[in-house]
Amino acid sequence: MTEQIKYTCSCCGQEHIEFPALTFKSPDNYDTLSQQDKETIAKIDSDFCVITHPDQTDRFIRCTLTQKVIDHCENLEYGLWVSLSEKSFNDYSGNFNNENHETKYFGWLCNDIPEYEFKESIPTTVFTRTGSQRPEIVPHEDFDHPFVKDYYNGITKDEAERRIKTILNRIDPA
Repeated sequence: MTEQIKYTCSCCGQEHIEFPALTFKSPDNYDTLSQQDKETIAKIDSDFCVITHPDQTDRFIRCTLTQKVIDHCENLEYGLWVSLSEKSFNDYSGNFNNENHETKYFGWLCNDIPEYEFKESIPTTVFTRTGSQRPEIVPHEDFDHPFVKDYYNGITKDEAERRIKTILNRIDPA
């Protein structure tokens, strides 16, 4: 029998037993900027990030991804960032407060998830949802990467718990 993971939520300060969402506060493209660049060429909040380089502008939105856990009744949730084209970003941001806006965009996954090696970004479809929920991303099934295979085949509860421990240790090493 697998030991249940207990963790203290950084938002509410309470101890929980269920799976926490594995969230990234920013896209990797932002994380790799110098502090000066973060202050001068980047704008970020909880849902949007724009980085204005001299030769291009990169646009990102925060999304969710649900990873199926094959031997457990609970799935593993991720809070991830994707890059969008200027047209898609403008459409999404222009409809951000429209609770009935439903569409889909092409996006590139912009977070390196522990346990995987990312030599290139993973293509995704970004599905907006009604009710002002963050969009859900689905990796393209034909893209050859272990993360994509795990997304479609599912992972075990032990694997989900290992990922949770890895992420929590990166955020709050004991």
